[in-house]
Amino acid sequence: MMSPVLGMSFLALVLSGGAWAFAPIGGGASTHVSITEKAVLQKVTEVCRAIAESEGRDFTPTGNSAEELVQACLGPKATGEVSAAKFKSALNEIYIQNGQVDRDFVNSPAHHFNSEAFALGRRLITDGVASIKANIQKENFLAARETLGRVLHTLQDFYSHSNWVDLGYTEPYANLIRPDLPLENLADVKTPTCSDCANGGFCSNSILPNILNEKKLTSGYMGILSSAKPKGKCSHGGAADLTSSKAPRGGISKDERRSDNVALHTAAVTVATTATLQLLDDIRGAAGDNNYLRFMGVARSSVVVFVIDTTGSMSDDILEAKRVVYEIIDSKKGTQDEPSQYILVPFNDPEFGPLIKTTNPDVMKAEIANLTANGGGDLPEMCLSGLQLALTGAPASSNIYVFTDAIAKDIELKETIVALIRSTKSTVSFFMTGDGDGARRRRRGVESSEATFETYKDLALASGGQAISVTKENLPQATDVIIDSSTSALVIVLQRARNPGRAETFSFLLDESLNNITIYITGKSLTFTLKNPAGVTQKQNEANGKLGTVQTVGNLYRVRLATDNPTGLWEISMNSNQPYTLKVTGQSTIAFIYNFVETFDGPHPGYALISGRPQAGMPAMLLVSVLGRKGPASVKVADIALVTVSGSEVVGGTLEDMGNGDFLVTVTKVPAGEFVVLLNGTDVVSSTVFQRQSTTQMSVSKVTIKAVVDRSMEPGKPFTLPFTVMTDATGGSYKISARNDRDFKMNIPGSIAVTTGGNATGELTITVPANTPSGTDVTLTIEAVAPGASDSNYAVLRLSVVTKVTDFTPPQCEVVSVSAVDCPADPAACSSAFWQLSANLTDGVNGTGIASLTNRQGVGNLTHTDLKQMVVAAAFNASCCSLTVELVAVDKAMNVGTCLYTTKVTDFTPPQCEVVSVSAVDCPADPAACSSAFWQLSANLTDGVNGTGIASLTHLQGVGSLTHTDLKQTFVAAAFNASCCTLTVELEAVDKARNVGTCRFSIGRNAGPPSLALSIPLLVCLLVSALFTTSLRDLLI
Repeated sequence: MMSPVLGMSFLALVLSGGAWAFAPIGGGASTHVSITEKAVLQKVTEVCRAIAESEGRDFTPTGNSAEELVQACLGPKATGEVSAAKFKSALNEIYIQNGQVDRDFVNSPAHHFNSEAFALGRRLITDGVASIKANIQKENFLAARETLGRVLHTLQDFYSHSNWVDLGYTEPYANLIRPDLPLENLADVKTPTCSDCANGGFCSNSILPNILNEKKLTSGYMGILSSAKPKGKCSHGGAADLTSSKAPRGGISKDERRSDNVALHTAAVTVATTATLQLLDDIRGAAGDNNYLRFMGVARSSVVVFVIDTTGSMSDDILEAKRVVYEIIDSKKGTQDEPSQYILVPFNDPEFGPLIKTTNPDVMKAEIANLTANGGGDLPEMCLSGLQLALTGAPASSNIYVFTDAIAKDIELKETIVALIRSTKSTVSFFMTGDGDGARRRRRGVESSEATFETYKDLALASGGQAISVTKENLPQATDVIIDSSTSALVIVLQRARNPGRAETFSFLLDESLNNITIYITGKSLTFTLKNPAGVTQKQNEANGKLGTVQTVGNLYRVRLATDNPTGLWEISMNSNQPYTLKVTGQSTIAFIYNFVETFDGPHPGYALISGRPQAGMPAMLLVSVLGRKGPASVKVADIALVTVSGSEVVGGTLEDMGNGDFLVTVTKVPAGEFVVLLNGTDVVSSTVFQRQSTTQMSVSKVTIKAVVDRSMEPGKPFTLPFTVMTDATGGSYKISARNDRDFKMNIPGSIAVTTGGNATGELTITVPANTPSGTDVTLTIEAVAPGASDSNYAVLRLSVVTKVTDFTPPQCEVVSVSAVDCPADPAACSSAFWQLSANLTDGVNGTGIASLTNRQGVGNLTHTDLKQMVVAAAFNASCCSLTVELVAVDKAMNVGTCLYTTKVTDFTPPQCEVVSVSAVDCPADPAACSSAFWQLSANLTDGVNGTGIASLTHLQGVGSLTHTDLKQTFVAAAFNASCCTLTVELEAVDKARNVGTCRFSIGRNAGPPSLALSIPLLVCLLVSALFTTSLRDLLI
């Protein structure tokens, strides 16, 4: 359907001759990205508002950017910075996978609803949704987001590639996401659907009248390699569609806005957006509101991930890890720095794992408290196996901390770990304890050397972390690094490494938005001098200086800058001939996210994510999204460059501003070796310049390996995955290796012969154990190594295991009764009135049974009978402040059924008052004698036959005695007795719908008829109400 343009917001990355991109509509471009973004942001807004209402707080975003949405959704809960980086990253993951459907499945009719492939297209959608729900249930959010992107592309294409809107439909075709409903009135393969378009292009009336009149559903045939199509059938259309030149010529695609299809194009965009919202709402129902937001990346950015060696000598380290976890949990509770997730991976020898994930801090406390040190008879341990589980199980861009005092036994996993680090952009830091340098003496009596620590150093450097060598006694001082980084909105200002070390001065910019600025230096036999923009300096041996505090432990220097330091250009002069690393961090909502991409051609050209290393000898391309404190308009980007971490080379890129904080960056000459991304700009809020850097090192390769996941895996069945290896270098036998984090059995070719400058295809098979739970995700890493190990590259893929679904029918809900509906018309009085709804729910005789029942709308109390029963009775009680309830029932197959009810205020008429008599009116003219004379008023009051009944009757004005008959009667008789010191009485009657009115009466001080009003036989005091019509108010006395 729409251009597969990637990036954030209404990007319009149109290639040369990109006629397939939507033309601007209202200043934006209608693409798959813009349609998806509009729906995703709207649904996230709905969920954030619903949660806020249930918690009794306001939800008031200051703008419509992703940053401001996340700040409004999370911000009111606690103090501290709120970063939208995870949300933006999650959105980009969805958008990228959406667009890549046009590359990976360009010739698949089902993926685009081309060629009348309706049944297969729906199967892709419903299978995909089942996979998404299962992944969310297992908290495998990345796999779920990637599948969502692909599913939405296919769903959106239906409305552009079929004749749905041509038939006059303005609402989505619900049957596309409901496999229990039939696809009806489809044009069969022998039914002609289009007339010939004489000009060979697009005509406004190509579809045959009988197809339109009979409401037959069809779609255009698409041929990239062949012009063949059934006789009389419509084509997709366009230059890339070979079938459009074969009669009937032309096409019915609404991909682009043209003069002949403006209304249809607009209708397709509108309905596709609504359909996207419906599908997202179904997923929301299955996931629940809190998990739905986590799925969308709306969560605090801090995640605690510990990988801990549990062998016999690690008792002290385990106790310190426990202390740190407890401190993080206890000190950051109720703030934005409170972690959104806790992950723990123990490892020993030969065992490692399991990976423990929880959002509950008490569970994390219990799990780490249960760790004990034992086993591990020889020195090497399964450290990298445990780290692999953490990298694949933790959210992207996590900070992972490894505690060990032994070298890695599974050193063969090193390249897989590097690939996963680059893929996830996570940071790994090592705390290596033991003798001297931190390497434990071998239990067999052979002393370990510094070289055994090199693997950990390499991995820390590749990820932007630290390799901290410290004694067990001093470990508690070193773990302050973990406390520092367990914070929201963590950003990197500068990171450099030198090996061998040398004297060098590094400059970095500190801006006004930065808080908690910390400098980390690792190395031996070094000195440094820090200087601020005013020229004030501090050396490494000044523990408490003018610029901050310096803490030294093991090979780590931790410099915590004072809060009153000036912004501007700082310098740090390093002096050492030993290897060292330098890292400057802070806390700020000004950040950026990036992905390396490549172009692809075809009918709908665009940009696709590079899974491995970018291709050597080609310009590097990046999609960069910049986040500001008040949305993208609050930052201005000056330049984006690639910088070598271990050298001084800086190569700037050419920026193409795509709008809304998104940039396409092209670097024509990529630096040699490992590099990172550096961004400079201006914070508009403070008018200060800022600097940010990525942490994950990247390099280029002449080898490329590609594979496409086109479906989910099924328990107990083998799964075959084709892959292709390409090279721009010398050919030969390329070594192939593959690993998966679940340790599922695999069959892979040991090598593939690739010709010089050519490519070769192979395939691997994964066998999923029959007892694998549905929703399990599998991270697969495939690596290809060139002859002589001169070059290599990798591909990281995520696959999902989904049990075959047989229950497609959602639970049914029937409202049985609604009782005590006496809600007041005045919202101010809503809290004192209540109503109740009773409903029966069932998943049917052949259903899998109801798994959960919640109320998504409505603030009240939901109770229900045992969910295991065939019919579940539910009762919802709420005050009249909450007039709507939506019950959401999810069965064990993740089908979602809803029950929406809104109670209405039906009684808007206030009670009426009829004065029957006024007796003994003999009040003296002299006020001093008033207490000895009395008078009485008698009145009848009613709320009418259809009213809710009088709830209370009081006198607002007048000192006297008010009595009345039972308020439950249709007519209430009231009597007011008072002395002549009180000449006026005002009665107030309130009915059960909280309609309020008053009845006021006054007498004079002279004996005789007190007023003209008493000459009226029946005085009707209509009660004053805000809901009265003008004519009723005119009748008041």
